[in-house]
Amino acid sequence: MIFTYGKQDFASLPQAEANCWLLANGLGGFASTSAAFSVTRCDQGLLLAAQSPNRRFNLVHRLSEQLTAGDETVFLSSQRFGDETPAEDGYKRLVSFTWDGLPRWRYEAGAVRVVRTVAMERGANTTAVVYTVENGSDTPCTLRVTPVFQFAPKGEPPQCPQTVTYLSGAVRCGQWTVYLNATGRLLAVPTAYETLYYADDEKDGRTASGVGLFCCAAELTVPAGETTRLELVFSDSPNDRLAGDILRAAQVRQRALADDSGFQTPEAQELARAAGAFLADRAGCGGKTILAGFPFFGDWGRDTMIALPGCMLARGEYDAARDILRTFLAYEKDGLVPNLFPEGGTEPMYNSADAPLLLINCLWLYYQRTADDAFVREAWPVLTRIAGAYQTGTRFAIGMDEDGLIHAGEGLDQVTWMDVRVDNILPTPRHGKPVEINAYWYSALRVLARLAPIAGADGSAYDALAERVRRSFVSKFWMEDRGYLKDVLSGTKADEQLRCNQIWAVTMPFTMLSPEQERRVTDTVYRCLYTPYGLRTLSPEDPEFHPFYGGPQRQRDMAYHQGTVWPYPMGAWYLAYLKTRGNTPKAASDVRRMLGNMEELLREGCVGQLPEIYDGGQPGPSKGCFAQAWSVGELLRVYEALERIEREAGHGVP
Repeated sequence: MIFTYGKQDFASLPQAEANCWLLANGLGGFASTSAAFSVTRCDQGLLLAAQSPNRRFNLVHRLSEQLTAGDETVFLSSQRFGDETPAEDGYKRLVSFTWDGLPRWRYEAGAVRVVRTVAMERGANTTAVVYTVENGSDTPCTLRVTPVFQFAPKGEPPQCPQTVTYLSGAVRCGQWTVYLNATGRLLAVPTAYETLYYADDEKDGRTASGVGLFCCAAELTVPAGETTRLELVFSDSPNDRLAGDILRAAQVRQRALADDSGFQTPEAQELARAAGAFLADRAGCGGKTILAGFPFFGDWGRDTMIALPGCMLARGEYDAARDILRTFLAYEKDGLVPNLFPEGGTEPMYNSADAPLLLINCLWLYYQRTADDAFVREAWPVLTRIAGAYQTGTRFAIGMDEDGLIHAGEGLDQVTWMDVRVDNILPTPRHGKPVEINAYWYSALRVLARLAPIAGADGSAYDALAERVRRSFVSKFWMEDRGYLKDVLSGTKADEQLRCNQIWAVTMPFTMLSPEQERRVTDTVYRCLYTPYGLRTLSPEDPEFHPFYGGPQRQRDMAYHQGTVWPYPMGAWYLAYLKTRGNTPKAASDVRRMLGNMEELLREGCVGQLPEIYDGGQPGPSKGCFAQAWSVGELLRVYEALERIEREAGHGVP
C-alpha cells in the first residue's frame, strides 16, 4: 500500500506532526521522526544504534535543513524548541509525505523542488538520507544539512556539556563515534547546543524538553536549471556504502516483505511489511528475537510468544520462528523462560507465567506447518521441564493446585500480561488462577500429549491431566447465568470482572468449553468489550473502568488495563467469531466488514503500523508504543484465516 499525506494534512506544525514513520535495522536499532521530519519524542531520531535489542543509543537525533536560493534562506526541516528559538517551519513548504515502505518528502520553495528519502541498512547501525534537488530558478541554490546529535542512551537526556570533536567525517563524543559520508561538502561548524520540545512526551507526563548538539554540516550547491543529489550516510562504524545503494536495497526488501508474504489482501500485505520491523538478532545468544514495540520496548518473552504466530508463521518465516524458539529454549530456568533479557551479563528476568506455556503452543503451531520432528526432539527436554515445574511449583508462586489449575503471582509480583504495579498498588490484581493462564495450560498439556510420540515418550499422563484441568476449569470459571468466564479465581471482587482475557479460552489450539459456551463468550465480549480499534480490557459498566489513558506515568498505569483498548486481543476475538460461526464464507464476510477500517488504522499514528493501545472510552488517536508487534501479529493471523476460508470456498479476495 502507498499512503500519501498532502497539504491539507500540514495546516499547522502540530497537525503535520500527528503521524510518524518507522524503519528498523534488524539489530534493535531504528529511525523515526514525525511526518513533518521533526522529533516529538526524546527517543526518536535518524540513527538510534543498537549494541543489542535492549542497548540502544540515540546518536543522530535530527537534521536541520536550510535551502538558500538567491537572497532567501528557508527551512525544509521542521522542529519545535523548548526555549525562545523560533520553530523551524519547513512544513509550510512540504507538498507531500509518502510512505511505501520507506518515507519520502517533497518540498517546493519557489522554483526549487527537493525530495528527501530515508533508508536504514539491514544488519547495520547505518542510516542513509538522499536529497534530490531540482533547481528551476535562474540562480544557484545551496542546501545545507546540519546533523543534530545526542550521544545518549535511548530515552535518556545527554550529559551536558559534552566534549565533541569533528575530524574528516567522524564525530566523536566519549564512547561514541558517528561516521558521516556525503557527496557534498563536509565542513566543521562551531559546536553549539539547542533545546528541543517534545510534544508527545509532554502529553505522557515525560520530560518535555531535551538537548541536541551540532558541530558539522554538509552542503550541496546546485547550478541554475540543474538537478543534483546530496547523499548522506550516518553509521556507528567506518562505512563506505553509498547512500543510493542502501536506498535501493531497502526498497527491494520492503517490496519483498509485502509481495512475498503470501497474502492477497492489501492491508494484510502492509501488516506483513510492518512485521518485518520487529524481527531482530540477539547477538549475545546467537539467535533471533522479536522486539515488543517501538519506540519504548525491547524483546520480552511474553510479547515474543504472542507475536510469533502472526509475525513469523503467518508470513512463512519458519526458519526465523525456529531460531526465536531456540533462543528462549536455551534460557529456560526452573521451568520458566525469560520475560526480559537484561544486558551486561546479568540474569534474565523470568517473571512471566504465560511465556513458557505460550512457547509450547507456539512450537505446536510451528510443527503443524513444518512437521519438523528433529526440532520437537531437540526441544522436548525443555518442554517437559516446563510442564514439570508448573506441576510441582516454581518461582513467583506459579504452580498447580489440587484441582489441576495453575495459580500464579503473590505479593507485588504481577506475572500475567496485566502486570502494572504503581508503587505498592496493583491496579489490576490477578493473583490466584487467571483464566488465560489456565487456557494456555490446558492447551499446552494437549500439545505435549501429541508431541510425545515424536520424542519417543508416552504422552498419556498429559492427556489425563488435561482432562482433570478441563473439568475443573469449566466447573469453576464458567458462569452460566452471565454467559461468560470469570477472569481469575482469587476469592475477591476481581473474579467476576468482565475482561477480555477469557477470549483465549476460545482460540487456543486446544480448548475446554462446549461450542455453545464458546459462542456465548464470544458474543458477550462483543457486546461489552469490542470496539473497531480493539478490545476493552474492562467493561465500561465496571466502577473501576478508566475511559482515558494519558498524563503522568502513575495516571497512565492506573488506566493501562482498566478499560484501555488494546488491538492485540481483537485478533483473538475475530478468530473466535470465525470459529463459533463454523469458519464459513459468511463468517469471513462478516469479519471483513468489521475490518473495513483497517486502512484508516494503518494510516493513523505510525503509518503502516498498528499501535499498542487506544483510549477505552472513545478510541481515537493511538497511544503507547506507536508500533506494537503483537498488534500486528494477531491481525495477520486473522487475515490468514480469512484468506484460507475464502480460498477453500473457491472465493477470491474481495
